[in-house]
Amino acid sequence: MSPRKILVTGAAGFIGFHLSRFLLDRGESVVGCDNLNDYYDVRLKQDRLALLEALDAFEFHRVDIADRDSVQRLFESQAFDVVVHLAAQAGVRYSLTNPHAYVDSNLVGFVNLLEGCRRNEVGHLVYASSSSVYGGNTRMPFAESDNVDHPVSLYAATKKANELMAHTYSHLYQLPTTGLRFFTVYGPWGRPDMAMFLFTKAILEGRPIDVYNHGRMQRDFTYIDDIVDGIVRVMDKPPQPDSEWSSDAPDPSSSQAPYKIYNIGNNQPVELTRFIEVLEACLGREAEKNLLPMQPGDVPATCADIDRLHRDVGFQPATSIEEGVARFVDWYREYYGGEQGASSETN
Repeated sequence: MSPRKILVTGAAGFIGFHLSRFLLDRGESVVGCDNLNDYYDVRLKQDRLALLEALDAFEFHRVDIADRDSVQRLFESQAFDVVVHLAAQAGVRYSLTNPHAYVDSNLVGFVNLLEGCRRNEVGHLVYASSSSVYGGNTRMPFAESDNVDHPVSLYAATKKANELMAHTYSHLYQLPTTGLRFFTVYGPWGRPDMAMFLFTKAILEGRPIDVYNHGRMQRDFTYIDDIVDGIVRVMDKPPQPDSEWSSDAPDPSSSQAPYKIYNIGNNQPVELTRFIEVLEACLGREAEKNLLPMQPGDVPATCADIDRLHRDVGFQPATSIEEGVARFVDWYREYYGGEQGASSETN
């Protein structure tokens, strides 16, 4: 395969950084954009970005995707073969107090990306959705064919809206779009607002950790290398119209348009108490636990049905929670020496 020019939005973010580095290592040309906002520690974003800028074939643009003119200029100045859209306002609980940030980034920003893709004939748009779209669903594992009309946070609602917006552009303009519903991604260089980061910092500092739903939460923790493998496999296979799709019994994850939705997770849900045990073992310290009820916007459990992603592109996660947590702890100790943190997310 000859090198392609790939736009990665959110390139200074956790997943965007790892994906960009992988693509560069395999010889692709990557243009990264990010607004480097201060939702969490900007230094972490800058340090990720510095590693990317040290590599050949990487070009960075500081762009806020909610700025229509800036996005338009970025697309007009390049000729992107593929766009991987990972920039978004993240976090469930932050959406309870800062709803407008989600409208600006996740809705206005997304339509700007869609317009850039369709006006500049991009061959494939891959974008981040979220396991949060399953909202109040309780049947496990979550399948792409399930109804997702009952989100329980504004963040989840914006991700569901992204899927609907993408379908409209696939239908009207034949733009190939693939949405990936991420399930609790973790690993080195991860987000400081996620539970793994917060727990590690607190345990090393001898402070109690806040354990919601009394530790009975279950999450389909998915290691970053497995996530990147899945994204790349999907990138390399743009969706085709589904000849078996029927309007009498419509499957929401496919279409007569070039449109697909996939879960991307580990298919191995882990209870929060077990997750903490693994982390304690890796750190060599026991956590003091502050057991609390479930928070607004949270869901008790997530588990990804990944059969479709395995069938279509051969995706098969390979990293156990024990191995993944150990790698994160090694990175954390090296990078921070035991200091740093923010506010908790397990979605």
